[in-house]
Amino acid sequence: MNPLKPTANRNRLLLLSLFLLLAGFAGSGCVYRPNIQQGNLLKTTDVDQVTVGMTRSQVRYLLGTPMIADPFNPERWDYVYSMTHGRDPKPNRAHFVVYFDEDKVAKVDRLGDLPAPKAGDKKPVEETAHEPPAPPPTDQRQPDSTRPGGTNH
Repeated sequence: MNPLKPTANRNRLLLLSLFLLLAGFAGSGCVYRPNIQQGNLLKTTDVDQVTVGMTRSQVRYLLGTPMIADPFNPERWDYVYSMTHGRDPKPNRAHFVVYFDEDKVAKVDRLGDLPAPKAGDKKPVEETAHEPPAPPPTDQRQPDSTRPGGTNH
């Protein structure tokens, strides 16, 4: 028998080993699962600034547009946040509720802890954003616009 000549047993063995190798790769988690961030990412410093008596516009300026503004209960705004880290089956969740009475904050509820970033996570956009540049001082002379019937001097 020629050792280089393929036989039925060798073909089966080759197919079986190839199948086991592919099954091992599929089961080992070679598929990348990205972090999934949903909702309003709120900083605890911003949430701590919401106080009874603030107006709706002040809350919106501080925390942003609410994730849920119920049309059947317009006196309640819900800020919901969820972060799923790759293959971690349990997402981090936070739920912050603002109740209004006559367009002023009546009370606030924290229904879940605000998530702390895990090691290796990027900083949220709110923390890395820079202030817009300041407008130029008004004492500096601005270039004149084109004068009617003439040119700039």
